[in-house]
Amino acid sequence: MASRRAFLGSLAGTAWIGSSGGFSPELASDAPAWQEPVPPAIAALESMRGEMVPIGTPERVARLAKARRLLVEQRMDAMVLTGGTSLRYFTAIEWGLSERLLAVVVPARGSAFLVCPAFERDRALEQVATGPLGTDAEVMTWEEHEDPYRLLAEGLKARGAATGLIGFEETVRHVFSDGISRALPAARFGSATAVTAGCRMVKGPNELALMRLASRVTLRAYEAAWRSLNDGMTQTQFGSLVRLAHDRLGFSGGAGVQVGPYSALPHGSATPQTIREGTILLIDGGCSVGGYASDISRTFVLGKPTDKMRRVFDIELEAQTVALQAARPGLACGAVDAAARKVIVDAGYGPDYRYFTHRVGHGMGMDGHEWPYLVKDNGLLLEPGMTFSDEPGIYLPGEFGVRLEDDMVITESGAELMTPQSRSLETPFAV
Repeated sequence: MASRRAFLGSLAGTAWIGSSGGFSPELASDAPAWQEPVPPAIAALESMRGEMVPIGTPERVARLAKARRLLVEQRMDAMVLTGGTSLRYFTAIEWGLSERLLAVVVPARGSAFLVCPAFERDRALEQVATGPLGTDAEVMTWEEHEDPYRLLAEGLKARGAATGLIGFEETVRHVFSDGISRALPAARFGSATAVTAGCRMVKGPNELALMRLASRVTLRAYEAAWRSLNDGMTQTQFGSLVRLAHDRLGFSGGAGVQVGPYSALPHGSATPQTIREGTILLIDGGCSVGGYASDISRTFVLGKPTDKMRRVFDIELEAQTVALQAARPGLACGAVDAAARKVIVDAGYGPDYRYFTHRVGHGMGMDGHEWPYLVKDNGLLLEPGMTFSDEPGIYLPGEFGVRLEDDMVITESGAELMTPQSRSLETPFAV
């Protein structure tokens, strides 16, 4: 286990690298619905939803217990969670963000409590009662004209934590953290990332099962859409097929689609594009299964690729394979990036980020991009149960780009991908 200093250092400057780009399953709803007869390959799909086993309350109880152990290790007296992924992870409470404070406070010692707008009390209690906080959880409510931060301070004072170190989950809005700090002038404040990431970075068997299912769903959706591809189809139409295929499989998902020279832009272009014989397509997307994400990219050609396309694909496949072979417990995250990058640079597509313009992978879980990151100089050591994308890329401006991306889990002895690798531009899916 990495020291606190090494762990926090590994997050510095990297925690938000992936947050503004890439595919989010929520974006799938923006794609227009397919208006034509459903292609046979997609019509043949059957729902996989029955394979999903959601995370249960006992697992969340264990997560809260681990969070308390980490709070003690970090010498923190409490952690504050507001609406978002970590709140769902620990409590199963689904809550959006607004100007009104809803917070769950987890003390290192003593019971967790909820601060909630009074008119939202019943809606919040529905979720609290069925989660790890249970029906005995203390719920402190405030009316519209009252100060919620005073209530939160009172809850901490009652637990002897009002003068200690309070950790904020990293996505807590400044307006909330500022209000809390003003209400607790004798307390000290810091980041709770060592606690939240310390719990969420390493996945358990149930989490991995959901991620494996999400990956299989997305790959099956991609293949059905690929089998339905026709000359003259637009990127928007193909994206609608990917979304439709996910829907048929029982989950919300989709993909960004980039054609020809636009595939050389790692996160694509909004420019309208038409698919023609001989052009490359790069698709990048995923879905969410039981709250856990997949993130898969495939690159293929409608028709016959050029020799240069084939050569770049082969280099890319080798780089992805070398990253997989390098990854193992005890290896620094940055070494995985270095292994893949060396293949691409040695093949003439360097130096550094010239053609392989991004890191080789990001952590995954409930968020499509989360800690840790397979990026240069990240000294955090890999552990079994960590999950990442394995996605080197080669991007030739004005020509085309190739990226292969599968989701990878660190095992006791090495690493494995959750889906079979693509083998060529003509046959991107295993037969």
